[in-house]
Formats: sequence, C-alpha cells, structure tokens
Amino acid sequence: MIIKSPCPVTTTLSVIGGKWKLIILYIIRDEKKRFGEIKKIIPAITQKMLTKQLRELECDGIIHRKVYPVVPPKVEYSLTKHGHSLTPIVDAMAIWGEAHSQFGPEK
Repeated sequence: MIIKSPCPVTTTLSVIGGKWKLIILYIIRDEKKRFGEIKKIIPAITQKMLTKQLRELECDGIIHRKVYPVVPPKVEYSLTKHGHSLTPIVDAMAIWGEAHSQFGPEK
C-alpha cells in the first residue's frame, strides 16, 4: 500500500520496501516471468510470501498479473508502465551492489 508522506523516500519504500520486492522487480524488469520461474530464482522465499509480495506489487500498480484460461493455470507477471519507472532505481542498486560486493565491513 502506497503511503503518502512528506518524505518522498518513505513513499518509495512503502511500495518497494521489504525483503523480496526489489528482488522480484529485478527479476521481471526485462521480461515477464511465471510464478514458478520467480520462485526458482529466489529459492529462499516461501510460496506464501511470494504470493503476498506479488499481490502487494499488483495492488500498488507496479506489476501486471496475466492469467491464461488453461489447465493447469498459467500466470505471468510483468512490470506495468508505472513499474518500469522504478527500473532506474533497481538498476542503480544492482550497479552499486556489484561495485561494492568485494568490500567487507569497515573496521
């Protein structure tokens, strides 16, 4: 749920904060993915938590959930136009992480 705040960082974090949302956005930033594909890339996330995070992102208009009328059910997730506006943030975080991954804690 988007929290409107005088602090714009708080507003942003209300949408992408949490342990898994940024990782999910990183995974689907370039192409749509099925639930199982996302789960396979993030094996530490439970099915229940992945469902919760995807629903919250969908509720905030960040991702689109497309259900195909087939058996077994096929569902794909992709970024909405609104969600694509977060791509520079996600990419910047990935670049920072790559550049600083070799550093340990400061002493």
